[in-house]
Amino acid sequence: MATEIDSTTLKIASREIGHSRSTRRLRREGMIPGILYGRDRENLAFSVDALELRHALAATGAVLEIDLDGRTTNAVLKESQVHPVRGEITHVDLVRVDVNKPIEALVSITLTGSDEAPGVKEGGILEQPTREVTVESLPGDIPETIEFDVSEAQMGDTVFLDALAAPAGVTLVLDETAGETPLYTITAPRSQAELDELETETEVVGEESEVEAAGEDEAEAAHEGEAPAE
Repeated sequence: MATEIDSTTLKIASREIGHSRSTRRLRREGMIPGILYGRDRENLAFSVDALELRHALAATGAVLEIDLDGRTTNAVLKESQVHPVRGEITHVDLVRVDVNKPIEALVSITLTGSDEAPGVKEGGILEQPTREVTVESLPGDIPETIEFDVSEAQMGDTVFLDALAAPAGVTLVLDETAGETPLYTITAPRSQAELDELETETEVVGEESEVEAAGEDEAEAAHEGEAPAE
């Protein structure tokens, strides 16, 4: 019996894999290059409207119904490349899925209740070193995010990834380091000297990102020549 899922239709167009000049032209036209992988079928290079892609990825449900000239297939997001300065998607990888078979996927972790946390009210800094976790479930059951309540968090608390609980129908894929991987911490406020040093480091990273962005198209051309590791 086929599984009924909530999906968002995304229309794509096939394209030839080109060089940096062709991908720049696509982006100027409001299109995003991408590749569709998986299910023992030939990899497909495609382009998709940037606005439609953004809306589809923001919609409820992880499964996308990919429409190519009236022919449809189910897929999920495998990876997206984002401009390091502007934050815009520059390339997207999708992978075909069977909605009746479990898959693994990365899901974001959202901390809730931070405004009520005693440690935050006392001036503590809530930090979240781990923002994603791998889960296994049917494609239609993959959650947009997994929430973790921190409303009781105290100053000095460190909570590890193995404290995270998955929703029904979803299994967390954790390794032996989960009990040593911080999910969040609440630390005492930094001194002004520490804040000044952090600001300096941030400015340096920003400058490096600008330099990296200059070579982005060449890196993408190399990326399109290889299928991502499954």
